[in-house]
Amino acid sequence: MRQALLIIAQRGYQDHELDGTRQGLLSGGFSIVLSSTEAGECIGKFGGSEQSTVALRDVRVKDYDCIAFIGGPGASALASDTDALRVANDAARADMPLGAICIAPTILAKARVLNGRKATVWNEDGQQSQLLEQYGAEYTGDTVTVDGKIVTGNGPGAAVEFGTTLATLQ
Repeated sequence: MRQALLIIAQRGYQDHELDGTRQGLLSGGFSIVLSSTEAGECIGKFGGSEQSTVALRDVRVKDYDCIAFIGGPGASALASDTDALRVANDAARADMPLGAICIAPTILAKARVLNGRKATVWNEDGQQSQLLEQYGAEYTGDTVTVDGKIVTGNGPGAAVEFGTTLATLQ
């Protein structure tokens, strides 16, 4: 069975985005592994609780078939986390399906894997699209954007489509 790594914030991941993305990937035949800054309990923005089984520093990209970063208010801290940036870079270099939803595409931008690519992001305040463009991405404003093997989604309403789209990439 193919294995997807979903990266969530230790505190403040977006519960609905995690659930929808997981649903889309499971329906595509993936098993799911959760990772965060540390292994252990993670608390969602809406009070959900999940167990991260792999600390980001221990992630070996080659162990997975696709990797996705889940948004939420806690995800912004991952955009300056060296382990999160390393994982994004390693996945892009391995040419494997890589995704980010909500504010998490800013992680991919800061990892410099969106340079020259089309991407979307949660952008209600207008700042995230500017950040993507600052790092060389072309902001689409779409619900879900695919450019090569990179998939980005703009928020909770896009989560199932985001996960399903990610599952279809080889």
